[in-house]
Amino acid sequence: MERIVKYLSIGLIISNLICLPTFATGEQMSLSTLITAQNVPYENCYKVFNTDNNSLFFLTIAAINANRFHIDEIQSKSGYILFTAVNKQFLAMVTNVNTNQGMVRITPADDNYYFQPGIVLNIYKYIEVNLNKKTEVVF
Repeated sequence: MERIVKYLSIGLIISNLICLPTFATGEQMSLSTLITAQNVPYENCYKVFNTDNNSLFFLTIAAINANRFHIDEIQSKSGYILFTAVNKQFLAMVTNVNTNQGMVRITPADDNYYFQPGIVLNIYKYIEVNLNKKTEVVF
């Protein structure tokens, strides 16, 4: 059963890597680099976006959902989302930098930074692509 879950998880990650994320230097990571577990530097675990923190919070939830990760807990007042990706829990924190900028920080819940960098980079890529779209909340 574990092997099936492992292969399904890897398959989901590969299917979500249609748009390869880029680094600030403009270089693209290869597909094998994105899905191979490695030590991820803390600098890759946070990013500032040019939008308010409320919109960024909903975009982060949408990004986690679009990547088919399992959302375990949401605290909208404090701005955190606890989710599971590839059998590892992550904490996404959305904070306010100033009135026009918000920051998303995605860190592993167990402080072990040995994971697939594509998990974090795909969420950031989704937010960048959908940043200028109008956000609507439907209950």
